[in-house]
Amino acid sequence: MTARVIERTPSAVDQPLVIGSILQAGVRTAGEQEIIYADKKRMSYREMAERINRLASALNRAGVKEGDTVAVMDWDSHRYLECFFAIPMMGAVLHTINIRLSPEQVLYTINHAKDDVILVNREFLPLLDAIKDRIETVKTFILLDDGEGPESSSIQTVGEYEQLLAEAAPEYDFPLLDENTRATTFYTTGTTGLPKGVYFSHRQLVLHTFALRSATSGDGHGRFNQTDVYMPITPMFHVHAWGVPYLATLLGVKQVYPGRYLPEVLLKLLVTEKVTFSHCVPTIMQMLLASDAVKKVDLSKWKVIIGGSALPKPMAKAALDLGIDVFTGYGMSETCPVLTLSHLQPDMESWDNDRQADVRSLTGRPVPMVTLRIVDDNMNDVPHDGKSQGEVVVRAPWLTQGYLNDAENSENLWRGGWLHTGDIGVITEDGYLKITDRIKDVIKTGGEWISSLDLEGLVLQHPGVAECAVIGIPDAKWGERPLALVVKKPDADVTEDAIRELVAGYAEKGIISRYGVPEHITFVDSLPRTSVGKLDKKVMRAEHGG
Repeated sequence: MTARVIERTPSAVDQPLVIGSILQAGVRTAGEQEIIYADKKRMSYREMAERINRLASALNRAGVKEGDTVAVMDWDSHRYLECFFAIPMMGAVLHTINIRLSPEQVLYTINHAKDDVILVNREFLPLLDAIKDRIETVKTFILLDDGEGPESSSIQTVGEYEQLLAEAAPEYDFPLLDENTRATTFYTTGTTGLPKGVYFSHRQLVLHTFALRSATSGDGHGRFNQTDVYMPITPMFHVHAWGVPYLATLLGVKQVYPGRYLPEVLLKLLVTEKVTFSHCVPTIMQMLLASDAVKKVDLSKWKVIIGGSALPKPMAKAALDLGIDVFTGYGMSETCPVLTLSHLQPDMESWDNDRQADVRSLTGRPVPMVTLRIVDDNMNDVPHDGKSQGEVVVRAPWLTQGYLNDAENSENLWRGGWLHTGDIGVITEDGYLKITDRIKDVIKTGGEWISSLDLEGLVLQHPGVAECAVIGIPDAKWGERPLALVVKKPDADVTEDAIRELVAGYAEKGIISRYGVPEHITFVDSLPRTSVGKLDKKVMRAEHGG
């Protein structure tokens, strides 16, 4: 006997899971709640809803239609939040451009995504000026202007954002969308150096929001409820700021967007706006902890998810000693992103800070609806004993279904019917995941990916370099920084400064991100290799502290 599929009466409606429903919930429950952009703008949820209608009207007048791709280049702002809703609600695709990529990588993502429109902050006009002649599909540029940046540019815009909204209709007839309509896309970089496009549907974003709500609601530390004040310190171009703006809007909480991340601005907003919930990479937390001003303010009500790279136990302990409720979140661009959170179990909350830091710096336990396994090379599960290592593979309703226009890498990502994270980890007996290594030798510095293979190729351009291997080594500020191990050619005159200048030159040309320029360079007589002649980076990391 087969399972029984439900019967539907002819008049029944299967309500789709779409982003607009998140907005409606927030406006309905907290219409007068505030949304703030640094010291530049304050508005209510109800005003934001009207501005979203006006933005859709303005984009429609600019020629945007269902299926088009609209890109955004901006700091974290109220404008970005409006784009999070208006663009997908129109049936268009929101492309959040990573402004930290090199100019060549930005150009690649614009052309690969086939952007039709770009909304660009004045500060990023020089970047577009440099690549404008090679942009293939963009027909329209819209200026986002905070009064900072160059006064002139070769980029011709159709108008400034606020001006266009003021002239647009305050109502917009959003289409009824299939919940599987693509809502967003953005690009992640890996070992190949070519960014890969990931994408998510309305349904996936809504389900991810619901899972976050379930994982962070209720009592206990690290919870996110309607009385909280939210400020992201993870760029909104990076996996929708981890999806938390959608959750914040669903809850109707006060939201604070800081613009460019400056320590004094972040601390001022934390205090004046009474921020209680944030998320950031370890680099930002380290920057704040190192600030003299942080010791003069009360941060005992601040809850912070740390992700992007590992949360070192000393950093967790230092934050806890200041009263900050810090804990780890884990995921990746392909997973929308949240897979795990390192919430303490109730009995652990009475532990001292040193003991708590051990758990809070673990990778965490799966959030609801995530199925997570640690497997060997044959996809067999390994014991959950805290020692047996394997690759982390996952399933969840919101994982990207592939890479944009990249069938080969898509199949590799999903081989065997599980999404392969490329991370190696263990699971403790009480269910906490701990990432111990990575399969691919990608370096994470300040939450950004740097390709070791790309760096090696550039260093090898020096005429005096015979061999080069790049590994990531721990760094208190950036999480990791690249270390270049260099074998000189016989009698060659090669200096550390010469190699840095070489790589910096490629960064200036946009070939590689400036974050890839290595401070650490070590000259060695030879590089260790495996039995089949491959570079043995495991040995290198053991020898050089990686």
